[in-house]
Amino acid sequence: MDDRLMYRREFFIGGSWAAPASGDRLGVVSPSTEEVVGEVPVAVAADIDRAVDAARTAFDDGPWPRMAPDERADVLERAAVVLRKREADIAGITVDEMGCAISQAPRAQTGMVAALFDYYAGLVRTYAFEREVVTGDRAGLVTGEPVGVAAVIVPWNAPVTLAAWKTAPALAAGCAVVIKPPPEAPLSGYVLAEALAEAGVPDGVVNLLPGGREAGEHLVRHPGIDKVAFTGSTAAGKRIMSLCGEQVKRVSLELGGKSASVVLDDADLAAVIPALVGGAMHLSGQVCGAHTRVLLPRSRYAEAVEAAAAAAQAIPVGDPHDPATVVGPLVAERQRTRVEGYITLAREAGARIAAGGRRPAHLSRGWYVEPTVLADVDNSMRVAREEIFGPVLCLIPYDDEDAAVRIANDSPYGLAGGVWSADPARALRIARRLRTGSIAVNGHYPPFPHVPFGGFKESGLGRELGPEGLRSFLEPRSIGLPPQLRGQGGDQT
Repeated sequence: MDDRLMYRREFFIGGSWAAPASGDRLGVVSPSTEEVVGEVPVAVAADIDRAVDAARTAFDDGPWPRMAPDERADVLERAAVVLRKREADIAGITVDEMGCAISQAPRAQTGMVAALFDYYAGLVRTYAFEREVVTGDRAGLVTGEPVGVAAVIVPWNAPVTLAAWKTAPALAAGCAVVIKPPPEAPLSGYVLAEALAEAGVPDGVVNLLPGGREAGEHLVRHPGIDKVAFTGSTAAGKRIMSLCGEQVKRVSLELGGKSASVVLDDADLAAVIPALVGGAMHLSGQVCGAHTRVLLPRSRYAEAVEAAAAAAQAIPVGDPHDPATVVGPLVAERQRTRVEGYITLAREAGARIAAGGRRPAHLSRGWYVEPTVLADVDNSMRVAREEIFGPVLCLIPYDDEDAAVRIANDSPYGLAGGVWSADPARALRIARRLRTGSIAVNGHYPPFPHVPFGGFKESGLGRELGPEGLRSFLEPRSIGLPPQLRGQGGDQT
């Protein structure tokens, strides 16, 4: 990639490129070569303070929250145009900074970014930000007010996509944002900031500065932040939620998952199993909503294990720059160590490695793990209960539909899931019984911009995407209307 995209010297604060307060710099290491491929400055408290102050001024005194929704929509639509032109830059950077296979980039890194800005532009043109309510001799005007300044904190697996999930609705609502990209993959977020500036977002409405855990905690604690929107691990989400609780600060959390796909006894295993294996290995398994538990009828279990092992062994593993590669490296050496540790735990607990389980023999460099299928897994095992975040799929047998539902719901998480059957109506009946935020029926799978995404239980709080994503950045307000003002604002109900 162009050095201009990979070596950054400044932050984006207040509508311009700003020098960092310290000389701390972070080398970005390629997961496939283990070599430094880029560099960014590291935000310290003084940088965070400047960014929040810029966002606070833009929100409190600037034009953005006071624009008509149509005016904000025009800017969002221009942003979508610019972002489509920059998709190759975003994809190329993520290949180098976090190891995303280039074949996966349209789905994971760019496919929803411009589309989200278009979606929220269209939504706010028709959204009822005000409504008038009359009952008897009383009347009120109910308005949706932008929540204020939002901290957008995103992980490394899809940094621009997940920043767009939060930034597009926040801007549509009239908020200002401070975006903190992850230290493992901080470079692609700069393209988002550039695109929004080119689209005409007013100065200070969007600010971007990478930093580590200390910078994130300072941002969350900052009294100038009205809301935190976070995607990441459940452990980090719990910490953020506790910090927000100290100030009764608004928070939305999209956290971990251990999602189950229920394969019913009438499913076409020859078609279903390769799809499930491929989905679990997407982005090297580093996807919070991945279906990493597959529940299979005991009568067809051996057949399914054999098919899953064959599908995993057929997946091309290698250089993420190669269009033929499907599974690239894990983001960091520590992540590979974590995944290998879980594979060891599985074996010690009695699970059988049906495929993979090792480092690829043909790759001497890079943080790779073979696509791995674990058979004879019991739902009580740690590998079935904890998020591994790597290319590891657990196959769990069940005896009947009720048992399948019970096993699927027996998890501290509830982010995603799926049901597969030759009878779509039967699959839908089972899907309705699953306690999870998003459910695929025969592969017809959210997320897409128009429907909400988020989790039950420890998988999160609140929803992103859809009208729900916009509402998460709005505060409802009620204004009493005297008789002289009734019928002049909002839709009377």
